[in-house]
Parts: sequence; structure tokens; C-alpha cells
Amino acid sequence: MRILLDKFTKSFGSLTIIDEMDLEIHDGEMIALLGGSGCGKSTTLFSICGIHKVNGGRILFGDRDVTNVTSQERNVGVVFQSFALYPHMTVEQNIGFPLKLRKETKPEIKRKVDEIAAMVHIEELLQRRPGELSGGQQQRVALARALIRRPDVLLLDEPLANLDATLRLEMRSEIRRIQQETGITAVLVTHDQVEAMSMCDRIAIMDKGQIVQITEPRDMYDNPVSDFVAGFLGSPPIAFVKGRISGGKFVEPSTATKIPLGAKIAKANDGREVKIGIRPEYFQPGSGTMISGKISFIESQGRETLYNVTLPDGTILRSIQSRRSPSKIGDEVEWGINADQILVFDQDGVRI
Repeated sequence: MRILLDKFTKSFGSLTIIDEMDLEIHDGEMIALLGGSGCGKSTTLFSICGIHKVNGGRILFGDRDVTNVTSQERNVGVVFQSFALYPHMTVEQNIGFPLKLRKETKPEIKRKVDEIAAMVHIEELLQRRPGELSGGQQQRVALARALIRRPDVLLLDEPLANLDATLRLEMRSEIRRIQQETGITAVLVTHDQVEAMSMCDRIAIMDKGQIVQITEPRDMYDNPVSDFVAGFLGSPPIAFVKGRISGGKFVEPSTATKIPLGAKIAKANDGREVKIGIRPEYFQPGSGTMISGKISFIESQGRETLYNVTLPDGTILRSIQSRRSPSKIGDEVEWGINADQILVFDQDGVRI
């Protein structure tokens, strides 16, 4: 089911949260609305669902205008952060409840519950109550309840926020598997860039009620349109360094290091104050344009180790390395920046 938001506007009193947003979600794709608190992503989801009334523009499901259609008539499945299961009901009763409201027969409800329970791998839990389940099991029940009505659209509002790290990893792959198996159009609201990048076909990054960039995860990581987008994607995060373009190179002022730039960027911006973005995988010992600094932080992450290297003016570069360096906190190091992989931004944060 294709979803189209056409000049979508949502206000609460005199405060406009979303102003004339345009967004097309393709049939069968999973898209992430990614952004910080207050950016408008949940407001957008609840408006697609029908919980929020639209103040302007249209929402279309396929060719059907659902702008003024009630939530119950939109045929959407919703999974909330809180799971929202009925504690006095068994798992079987929770999953089958939407079909009971439709007044389907008991044999038909049981058949469909058994089918969806097998899909989300909770067949053995059907007679338990929510209080007897782990967080991951409760999330599977909530997902099954959303899917059993065979919705045209699946809406996921921070569905993994209440799970521990191991369960989040497991449920990321499970939700994606089920979405792909069913072919359902899905919208994921999250502030977690790892969830967005690992689960979705496309990401729409939002800020202040607007979509800043929308594209495939890898393309957004490699080609962000602004420093805001570049800073939102990547863990550990990208490092920004201010300086000036001169003679075809970026000059870092505190060390006078000169980093080569592409001819097109260098020629068009000679003499200009800019900042560059350097991702941790492109700041490594032994290769690239060498720059000196002092190790100010070391964090072991199992297979990899994160290093912060502080330049004389206090700017921090980050390096993620698969092998542990013998260097210690306080050591002076000279590591290399891969000039081919740096990102260049103007003083307003726009990608050059």
C-alpha cells in the first residue's frame, strides 16, 4: 500500500509542528522517520494512523483519501513502545482481540492466531499472560496482534525502546523478516540511527517538523546533505574540524596540517572558512594525511577500540580500530586522515 502525505500540516493550538510536509512511502517498503525528540516524527505517525486530526493537506492510502477517515476505518496495525497488552488476557486472547471486535467466529480466530503465532515464534506462549513474559516475548505478542488483522500499513512507534541491547538486536532482525515476508508497507519511528539503518529500505531524517533528507541508509551515511545529517548517522559519531581552504587544500589552524581536497571543491571555495567531517574509520595510524594530537580517551568495545585524539585547539578526532594500539591516554600520536573520504561543509552546515 502506497502512502502519500501531500502538504501535510499538523498544529496543536497556535503551535505548528508539521508545516506542509510532502512524503511518499512506496508500496511494500519499510521507511524510518528518524530524528531527535520534538522533531515531529511521532506526530507524523499518529496522523497517518488517524489518532491525530490533520490541520492541512491530505493523507492518501493508495488512491484513497483517508485524511478525514477514522483510525478504525484505515486498517492500520500499530505497535507502541509500551506494548499495551491486556494483562488479564492470555496471549491467545490478546492476539485475537481485534478479530473478536470484528465478530469473526471462534474457529476462524483460533486458526488465524495459530498462524500468526507461528510467524512470530510464540506458539508455546499462547496460554500465558503478559506478566509471565519477557520484554522480547511481549513485543512479539504486540506485533502479532497488530498483524493479525492483515493491515494495509504497519506503524511502529519506538517499538524496541524498552528492550535490552541483546533483545533489540534480535527484534530488529525479526521485525524486518516479518515485514519482508508479509510485504506490508511499514513506517518505523525511532531516534536510534542503528535501528533505522539496519531495518529500513529508506530513512527520512526529520528536524523541526521538516524532512531534511530522505534516501537509502548507505547513501545517507556516505552523502549527507548537511552536518546535521552527518552527525546523526554513525557510531561513534563523525568529528568536525574547522579551518580554511587555501591553495587547493584544507588547512587545520592549530597544527597547520594541510589536507588535499578535490579540485572542484577547492577551486570554487578558495579562501573560504569551512569545516570538514571525518568519520572514525577514516582516521587511522599509518596512512593518509598525518595530523598530530594527544590521546584523551580510550574505550574498548570488544572487537574494536575507540580513541579520542585532541588537537591543540581542543578539537577532538575519533578513531575506531580493530587492533588495540599500544598508545595510552596522554600519549602524543600522529595518525592519518583519508583525504578521499572527508566531507566538506560551509559555515551554515550545508554540504559543499
